[in-house]
Amino acid sequence: MANTNAQQQSHSELALAESQTTEDIDPKRGGWITFPFITVGVMGLTIASSGWVSNLIVYLIQEFNVKSVDAAQISSIVNGCNSLFPIAGAVVADSLFGCFSVITFSSVVSLLGIILLTLTATLHSLRPSEGETPSRLQLGVLYSALTLASIGLGGTRFTIATMGADQLAKAKDQGVFFNWYFFTLYMASIVSFTAIVYVQDSVGWGLGFGLCIATNAVGLAVFLAGKRYYRLVKPKGSPFISLARVLVATICKWKLVLVSSQTQSNRSSYYYAKTEVSKLPSSAPSSSFRFLNRAALQTEGDIRPDGSIAKPWRLCTVEQVEDFKTLLRLFPLWSSGIFLSTPIGVQISLTILQALTMDRHVGPHFQIPAGSFLVFSLLSTPIAISIADRFLPSTWIKLTGHSPTPLQRIGLGHVLNIMSMAGSALVESRRLHVVRSHHLEDQTVSSVVPMSALWLAVPLAIVGVGEAFHFPGQVSLYYQEFPVPLRSTATAMIALLIAIGFYMSTAVIDFVRKVTGWLPDNINQGRMDYVFWMLVVIGVGNFGYYLVCAMLYKYQNVGSDYENQEVQDEE
Repeated sequence: MANTNAQQQSHSELALAESQTTEDIDPKRGGWITFPFITVGVMGLTIASSGWVSNLIVYLIQEFNVKSVDAAQISSIVNGCNSLFPIAGAVVADSLFGCFSVITFSSVVSLLGIILLTLTATLHSLRPSEGETPSRLQLGVLYSALTLASIGLGGTRFTIATMGADQLAKAKDQGVFFNWYFFTLYMASIVSFTAIVYVQDSVGWGLGFGLCIATNAVGLAVFLAGKRYYRLVKPKGSPFISLARVLVATICKWKLVLVSSQTQSNRSSYYYAKTEVSKLPSSAPSSSFRFLNRAALQTEGDIRPDGSIAKPWRLCTVEQVEDFKTLLRLFPLWSSGIFLSTPIGVQISLTILQALTMDRHVGPHFQIPAGSFLVFSLLSTPIAISIADRFLPSTWIKLTGHSPTPLQRIGLGHVLNIMSMAGSALVESRRLHVVRSHHLEDQTVSSVVPMSALWLAVPLAIVGVGEAFHFPGQVSLYYQEFPVPLRSTATAMIALLIAIGFYMSTAVIDFVRKVTGWLPDNINQGRMDYVFWMLVVIGVGNFGYYLVCAMLYKYQNVGSDYENQEVQDEE
């Protein structure tokens, strides 16, 4: 799931870049000359961040003597933070300091976090001896390192793509940049999940984390070297602030009596921006979520003599209120993605635990590191995206007569996600059968079960294909349906969804451990297959909820776009 985060920001970042006004563009700066500096920066920072994240469970188990399921829980929390912190980074960059300052500061913080993590791997005093429980000091240093590294990752994940698009004035050039940006991101992630993880497992954790330090430092240095060429766009303020203003203004004016917006005289009671009257249908607040119209209702003292707002947190424009309503209409669809992301978070954590107990050899001399198995999902997603973009539209048109809509793509992702969880359940059932037939129930987790771990690649590949449908489908839906001023929040919605999914996966595992005996410290004595079957049941129920939301939802912008696409396809 983490490998989809950058892919999800494409449309929203492109919208942000296209919305720049002419005064923001300095013709003496920017352009393709900045591309090598930003690309190398992306490559270095991504290798560094993925390098310490991808093998974290194994590191906690082997070096800090953390119990296997507890290590999976910690990893889920860290992954949740890695998806949540970028939202804060994007808000800070948009509203206060700008992309360059946030990227620079976050890269330094990331570097400090990885250095501290490397010290835990190289200094014996900062990690427990074999069989001992880590001390408070050792855990404090470890958690401080993870926190710093996560904060650093959060400040670069969204903002560096935005800054890259800021350097190019034409939409076509921005599209080319994003293609190369995604390619760089995926290649860097694959390097981390294979080469870096192999060094950590086969050579040493100190050298593995040291390589992350080196790539982070090189990425930061090259990024800073291009400063004199960058076009720096001034912060324009976060769209989240306008959303908060609508909510606060509604609460402040809760006791006011609403007036009807159907007559021209009553419409004058609402506050409109100078240019928004021509944009809104009938120039009136809509009747849905009518209580929010209070935020745009004018009262004495709200307006200055020159017509501007005197108290921004007590009065909003009608357009801002309608934008907030649009988000509320999309919320049910968005909420269905929480239980779409949660099973993926559980699967990521538990698959590594399975791999640690299975035969990971490929040939007589090479053994796949347990943390590298997630690369099968990482690879299947971009491959599925390229195939789907090339063949799915034409095939779908032949079968249904029209192009696939975002909601249909999301629905297909739901189905594939359920199939993946069922596949993981079947693989685990087979693994437990082999464990019992060889009487390995009482053996340690490190004992190898005579079953190839490559069976784990099948459900991982399926979930990766599912991500290629449901995450891009959600971004496409939000990008086209969000109000224009808020389109840059589409990616934040996906990141927030992924973050909640990871936290929910932690809660699910914790609940299962407390209520059942399915997840003991030695998974050979448990029933992890029951956990996956439980996720299948949850997935089926969530898919039913999604279908209801999808049938009740009425497109506002997507419909016309896809009708035009059908005409083009027929031509």
